[in-house]
Amino acid sequence: MKKFFLSIVAALLAVPTFAQIGSGGFSVSETSVYYGVRLGMNISTITGKYVDADSKVGMTLGGVIGLRVSETTPVFLESGLYYSGRGAKDLNLNYLEVPILIKYGIQATDQIALLPFVGPYFSLGISGQYKYEDVDMTTGKTVSVKDSSYDWIKRTDMGFKVGCGLEYNMLYAEAGYQFGVSDIAKDNPLDNGAHTGNVFINIGVNF
Repeated sequence: MKKFFLSIVAALLAVPTFAQIGSGGFSVSETSVYYGVRLGMNISTITGKYVDADSKVGMTLGGVIGLRVSETTPVFLESGLYYSGRGAKDLNLNYLEVPILIKYGIQATDQIALLPFVGPYFSLGISGQYKYEDVDMTTGKTVSVKDSSYDWIKRTDMGFKVGCGLEYNMLYAEAGYQFGVSDIAKDNPLDNGAHTGNVFINIGVNF
């Protein structure tokens, strides 16, 4: 994971800086294109009609690109690719995630910009493990069992993200919530409906 993160950072540092950042800091009125890296934390869970799992903490890591879509209004379209560790207690779900976010720039000061955002995301499960206890029919003892999460959960998920970012010069931080609209339940005991929910906090750099 460390090598993976370092390779992403190195690749993005090699990209020419297209974002026009003035000497006074990030300028909502001038920036037309930006690239960024993100590293953060997820606090996620799974809920449904008969499901209310305890939350778990996971990691998020990714790269983004943002494009200004209006010459007169500071509206940006941002997308990218994330590794996102989500799920619930005893149920790990590791996704590749692609968000498509609309951001609106508010120049709070010469150096600080606020960027509230909303938009859909699309996720594909790449790994995961489900832990539970069962009875060994031979010994009669309770044993811990580990299965693939995708014996129980569908690999695909989609939903919406909403939150707000803050940029200070090239430094960036954001917090928000994402909620799944897809029913990810595959078989019992989750076939009565299950949806993902996730609070996320990310930090990073925009170029």
